[in-house]
Amino acid sequence: MPYFSFHHSEPTRKKTVPAEFFTTLVHKMKVLVATEKPFAKVAVDGIREVVEAAGYELALLEKYTDKQQLLNAVADADAIIIRSDIIDETVLNAAKQLKIVVRAGAGYDNIDLNAATKHNVVAMNTPGQNSNAVAELALGLMVYAVRNLYNGTSGTELKGKKLGIHAFGNVGRNVARIAQGFGMEVFAYDAYCPDEAMIAAAVTPVHSAADLYKNCNIVSLHIPATDETKNSINHDLVNLMPKGGILVNTARKEVIDEEGLISLMQERPDLKYMTDIMPAADTKFRTLFEGRYFATPKKMGAQTAEANINAGIAAAKQIVDFFVNGNTRFQVNK
Repeated sequence: MPYFSFHHSEPTRKKTVPAEFFTTLVHKMKVLVATEKPFAKVAVDGIREVVEAAGYELALLEKYTDKQQLLNAVADADAIIIRSDIIDETVLNAAKQLKIVVRAGAGYDNIDLNAATKHNVVAMNTPGQNSNAVAELALGLMVYAVRNLYNGTSGTELKGKKLGIHAFGNVGRNVARIAQGFGMEVFAYDAYCPDEAMIAAAVTPVHSAADLYKNCNIVSLHIPATDETKNSINHDLVNLMPKGGILVNTARKEVIDEEGLISLMQERPDLKYMTDIMPAADTKFRTLFEGRYFATPKKMGAQTAEANINAGIAAAKQIVDFFVNGNTRFQVNK
């Protein structure tokens, strides 16, 4: 490796500095926004303002149709902002200069965290930026369910119903806030959230998933997809719900034991399932449970103009903060 020497007034003192030091001084950081489903223009404008104010270059790869386009685009990127785009070993191998990738949103299972760590790439999400959007959709699905999918028949009201929130994070807290406006009685179960935080939000804490499902007319899922939670929403758990129970999923597809839920809904014609993540067995659900099942055509929880803007600009600010201050507060890999 070549070195350059600095000579001081004292001839016996000499410091050697790697050549890369000088490259860093003149290198202009490049931030790539790689979005198969693009941000709204106002969000891109906000991202550009943040990135360029820091003296960095912004590059856009929008509506790409082939992975090779992404591989080409990441080759000289120092940072990437993504949405649902996949960042795997192949992408990381192509991204020789990459130091950070930020998922504009809460979920980050589209990033291979182990591969990112292996490549010394910091992976982040932007928690909380789309929480209100997801929460509003969850309540919308609840209204849709109790009004019998707007089929013209007499339904019921949310007021007075017991709502169980499974995981009391950013989205869950917003669901509680909105549900209280409907006059619902709100309960929550979260093994990692102290009772005090729930009580401060006027929510009743329960201490097991079984107790939550047993006591609530509606359960809203906000758990991540982990080894612990995958397929955990199963026949036996949901079967604890009272007659007329409604399960609402705006979290992840993988947490549902689909065959178990199908079996239960066949046994119990009183249950309904509303989801923002289309199941693998969507056709089976639709065929068997007309009027008791609904899935959005694609995940729509964060698909609002406000969430789009908030998450994109937050991602840009986190990148700048990382490069300028070394801030890794929202890092999700180790």
